[in-house]
Amino acid sequence: MLHLTETFAIAPQLRVLVTAGASGIGRAISDLLVACGAKVHVCDVSDSFLDDFRKDHPSAGATRADVSSEADMERLFAEVRGTLGGLDALVNNAGIAGPTGGIEEISPADWRRTLDICLTGQFLCTHHAVPLIKAAGGGAVINLSSAAGRFGYAFRTPYAAAKWGVIGLTQSLAKELGPDNIRVNAILPGIVEGPRMTGVIDARAKQLGVPYAEMEQTYLDRISLRRMVKADDVAATVVFLVSAAGRNISGQSIGVDGNVEAL
Repeated sequence: MLHLTETFAIAPQLRVLVTAGASGIGRAISDLLVACGAKVHVCDVSDSFLDDFRKDHPSAGATRADVSSEADMERLFAEVRGTLGGLDALVNNAGIAGPTGGIEEISPADWRRTLDICLTGQFLCTHHAVPLIKAAGGGAVINLSSAAGRFGYAFRTPYAAAKWGVIGLTQSLAKELGPDNIRVNAILPGIVEGPRMTGVIDARAKQLGVPYAEMEQTYLDRISLRRMVKADDVAATVVFLVSAAGRNISGQSIGVDGNVEAL
């Protein structure tokens, strides 16, 4: 039987790749993993965010890469093998908000870009990561979905469709990879404080012709706890899932959202 302190500890030098790990939720995840003793490699598309990450974590790996690019993913995983020597866990965090608009207004190019980054990017990363995690004897894959992955989301159909797809990917891979001792779970953040959510609320407010504050309150009124969550809340859940405490959790969609009731 594990002692409590062992249960909530992550393995020493756990090797983790965090996509979009130099900014936003991904940065919070990366920072906490490093603080807990993990060996971390991140990718991101912003040179400035990557520079800040490297300055704060000089021993960690960092690669400029777009998860929707097959060539970038080949290069990323070559670097991961070099810096980490293998892989124990993958955090599929990269994503974009996508367009806000009616279905007749959304361009096919914006639709494809949203799905390419939010869904196909998770496929590509997992495609490359699984052989490494199998070679390590098992581990964890954590996919970032959204509260939009369990609700319909009017006027944000590309994003919602991608995040529903992440749930299907998660549950399918949990069944497929369980015999190889690989746990696969999805985290569903809700209304997360930060510039992305500010942009989403602002776009919806402009579309409806209402003040930003009124639109923000509408979002908060649909959350049971009546507050936004923080990136650190999501990061803590990631650390829990890669720790010994999460060793029997797989195939789950875990809301970190204050209980969003509707979108």
